Amino acid sequence: MSHGVGGSDAVRVAVRVRPFNGRELQSAAQCVVEMKDRQTILKDPAGARKLRPFTFDHSYWSFDGFEVQPNGAIVKTAPEYADQETVYRDLGQDAVQDAIQGYHAAIFAYGQTGAGKSFTMIGYNGNDGIVPRLARDLFSQTTENPQAGVEYQVTFSMLEIYNERIKDLLSSGGMELRLRQHPKRGFYVQGLHEAAVNSYSDVRKRMNLGVRLRTTAATTMNETSSRSHMVVTLHLKQIFNNAAGESTTKYSDVHLVDLAGSERAEASAAVSDRLKEGASINQSLSMLGNVISALAERGAGKTDVVVPYRNSVLTRLLHNALGGNSKTVMIAAISPAAINYEETLSTL
Repeated sequence: MSHGVGGSDAVRVAVRVRPFNGRELQSAAQCVVEMKDRQTILKDPAGARKLRPFTFDHSYWSFDGFEVQPNGAIVKTAPEYADQETVYRDLGQDAVQDAIQGYHAAIFAYGQTGAGKSFTMIGYNGNDGIVPRLARDLFSQTTENPQAGVEYQVTFSMLEIYNERIKDLLSSGGMELRLRQHPKRGFYVQGLHEAAVNSYSDVRKRMNLGVRLRTTAATTMNETSSRSHMVVTLHLKQIFNNAAGESTTKYSDVHLVDLAGSERAEASAAVSDRLKEGASINQSLSMLGNVISALAERGAGKTDVVVPYRNSVLTRLLHNALGGNSKTVMIAAISPAAINYEETLSTL
């Protein structure tokens, strides 16, 4: 049984497996994931002979083959270990080039609560994830090494979607914002703070603030489980001036999305509010899944496919980034442990 998104440069899919966490180590967990080249193979703990292979554009082994330094930095000690730089180089670097060429780009991290999405997207302890690396790269290629006759402007916004409601993560007012539709711009968030940023350190400061404001609520799956989808957007405006004094403008958006964790209620011991929250998360994730698979079908040459953007706040908001001249990357984060076998299977 093999799954994958093939034939379309517009959608790429990667899987990354993390090391055991504290809870898994305490429960003497067994590893049920192996990887060979682009294949991720899942072993059924109930019948170890039952193997389920899945083929993706990339399969990243980050389970072992590294050392953690006293300062928290992770250093690769084995060739098969996929570090933050490898993941960024394969999946994030192209988004910078795409933006400079005027394409929109979107990178999503998907997977169960506690599977390592935020580590891949944001990172911690100096192990920068895709968002900070991409922002650093964008500035080094535009403002630090500008192309002659081009003026660059970058703005940064950060929001979360919690229970289908939108909250600005750059303003502590906590007001709920409305999604509107503009005939030319498409869907946009009315009143969202878009900060002009001139350097990577500007982005870093705002990102740290946004991460602190993000809705987190402890579930038993993950102490700081993110219960919301977080969307970071870098908006690049390029103004090209020619000798005759005329100018043309190119706009592109890079959306970097740390999705809320998918989980089954019994696994996370969710009750009342958490259960409602979980149902809303799973619903908007499956809506996003429907959009991505419709786009993949279109990419494979099917012309009669309708892409269901309107079915959730998340997919409406990302309509521009997913449709038309855009590139999409989906990173599925998975746990290696037998106790999470069902969740990992459903993610894959």
